[in-house]
Amino acid sequence: MKNGKSIRNIREPAAGNRSSPKEEPKHKHRNFLIMPNCDSGCMNVFLRALCEAYPGETILLCCDGAAWHKSAKLLIPSNIRLFFIPSYTPEMNPIEQIWKKIRLRGFRNQIFPSLNKVVDRLCDMIRNLSAETIRSISGRERIAFCFN
Repeated sequence: MKNGKSIRNIREPAAGNRSSPKEEPKHKHRNFLIMPNCDSGCMNVFLRALCEAYPGETILLCCDGAAWHKSAKLLIPSNIRLFFIPSYTPEMNPIEQIWKKIRLRGFRNQIFPSLNKVVDRLCDMIRNLSAETIRSISGRERIAFCFN
């Protein structure tokens, strides 16, 4: 719990608002944390969780120019390497395409009675994204090239 707000960890049974979804290309697992804030404290929680989920692995993490991605307060584990896309290029950020799909499928023309219901819907949408769907959305040739 951070500042009285909870952090929700979303993992698929087999593998595992603002969240940080990352698909790990080698193992095809996804890790999502629903965070109460977008700040360096929450980013540190995510980095630590990612590091612990893949001990002994080197993780390349694509980041945009968000202030919490570049904060001097970040505690970057030794097995994680951050790389940054150029400013104002959301088309280069694979997660932006996934968010677009989530918004279209789960939040189009909807009114929710509470923020908790929004978070519940987000969690349901994340759980229902198949690895194949994520690959089809974010598996751009220029990204896949980095892992081959």
